[in-house]
Amino acid sequence: MSFYPQPNLWTCGPFALKHALATLGIFANEKDVSKLAGTNWWHGTDEIQLAKAAHRYDCTLKVFRRFNAEQARRELKKYLKRGIPCLLCVHEWQHWVTVVKEERGKFIILDSRDRAVLTILTWRQLRRQWVYHEQDEVDRRAVQTFYDFHPVEPKFRLRTRAKFSIARANYLRRPLNRTLSRHWEQYVNDLLELCKPRTALSERVFSLGTFLRRHEAMIVDQVDLWHGYIDRTQARRVLRHLHFVADTYGLVVHQEDEKRAIAGITAILTLWAAGRYGVSPVYGAKK
Repeated sequence: MSFYPQPNLWTCGPFALKHALATLGIFANEKDVSKLAGTNWWHGTDEIQLAKAAHRYDCTLKVFRRFNAEQARRELKKYLKRGIPCLLCVHEWQHWVTVVKEERGKFIILDSRDRAVLTILTWRQLRRQWVYHEQDEVDRRAVQTFYDFHPVEPKFRLRTRAKFSIARANYLRRPLNRTLSRHWEQYVNDLLELCKPRTALSERVFSLGTFLRRHEAMIVDQVDLWHGYIDRTQARRVLRHLHFVADTYGLVVHQEDEKRAIAGITAILTLWAAGRYGVSPVYGAKK
C-alpha cells in the first residue's frame, strides 16, 4: 500500500478502504480490494460491497447515520481518538474518503482524488463535503440532511497502527516527499524486519531517531566508501524517511538487536545506492 491518486473515477471506494487498512497496519492493494468488493465502472462501490471486502481482511465496516451535524462530529471524533479510521462518502455520496485523525479542530483525510492524497480540512470544510441532502418524497420543498460514517474496526489485536498528525500530514504533502508516499509499504515492511512495535511492556528499547544519531554517520560513510560515490544528502533523506515511518507506526529497536539493525539499515542503503547509481562488478566477478 502506498499513497498515490486513483487512476479513474470509480475506484475511490477500494482506495478509501485500502487507506483505512493501512492505518491499522494491514497492507492491501486497491486492485485486490476492488476484486473482493466487486467494484465496477458504472456503479463504483457501495458500503455493502466495502463491508464485504473489509471482512476478508478480518475487519468490520460499520454503518452509522446521524441527522445532526454536531452529533455526527462528536461520534466521529470518538472513533478517531481510539485510532479507528472512518470512511465517509462525500460530495452528495459521490466519492469515498478516509478520515484518520482529528487534531485541534482539523481533520486529516486520505483522499485519493487529491494529488498528495493526504489533505487537511477544517470542520466547516468537512461538514460541507460530508452532508447529503435528500428531498422529502411527500413535501418536495422539504430537505432532509444525512451524515453517514463507517468505522473500520479490526477483529484481532493489531501488531501496530499509524499515528498521523497535522505535522506528519504536512510533511507527506510536500512534493519533495512524494517518493516516500509512493513507496510507503516498502518502507514499513523493511522496518518491520528490523524493528518492533513499542508496547507497554517494552524494555531496553530506543527509537530509530536515537539509533540514527548513534550510527547514521558511520553507515553513510561506509556505503559511500564501498560504492565509490553516492549523493550523501539523498542517502540521509532515505534514512530520514525510514525514521519518519518508524515514528508513525511506533517502531523501536531493541537493544539486543542493535547490531542487527546496523547491518540491516546498511544493507538497505547499499541496495538503494546500487539501484540509484549502478554498481560495477565486485572482485572482478563478471561472466
